[in-house]
Amino acid sequence: MSQQYPQNQQPQGWGQQPPQWGGQPPQQPKKSSAGKVVGFSCLGIVALVVVLGVAGAVLGGADSGDDAGGGVLEVTASPSAGAKEKAPEPAPKKEEDGPEGDVKITACEVNSTTQWPSASLDVTNRSSKDSNYIISVEFVDKDGTRLGEGTAALNNLAPDQVSKETAQGLTQVSGKISCKVTKVTRYAS
Repeated sequence: MSQQYPQNQQPQGWGQQPPQWGGQPPQQPKKSSAGKVVGFSCLGIVALVVVLGVAGAVLGGADSGDDAGGGVLEVTASPSAGAKEKAPEPAPKKEEDGPEGDVKITACEVNSTTQWPSASLDVTNRSSKDSNYIISVEFVDKDGTRLGEGTAALNNLAPDQVSKETAQGLTQVSGKISCKVTKVTRYAS
């Protein structure tokens, strides 16, 4: 005896796939590209900052000084005590002196503990734009032998604004030394 079913109908369960072990496979969530977007955005921001920095340096122009220093100050240091002297007041400098005229050594000192030399500086922006500075100072003995060097850097100094900075040496020295500004680089912020 056979059963007949209406056309295009089958008994329930016939023609269906048997369930797999563990049932239906779970649906995989679609991967989000948010991580890529954030990563590439950060990379783009870094690249933009680098490009703007290079463009600012190129378009702002750099005033670079020659070896005509911003003054010399001598100080005698003994191993047991640091010495600090005030620099003599030099004649006021004119804008023709370039960026070197913006820097004045106010003190030259050897730290009594570390024996490291340092130069205290007054930096006055005599240009018409906000400026950044890189200042190199050398420390020499009484014979003119270079004992070490120090650097000071400052950013966004407004026109006619004064900043007190320190150029720190990291070489131990003793005896009578002089501090001399060797190079001043000024460029628009």
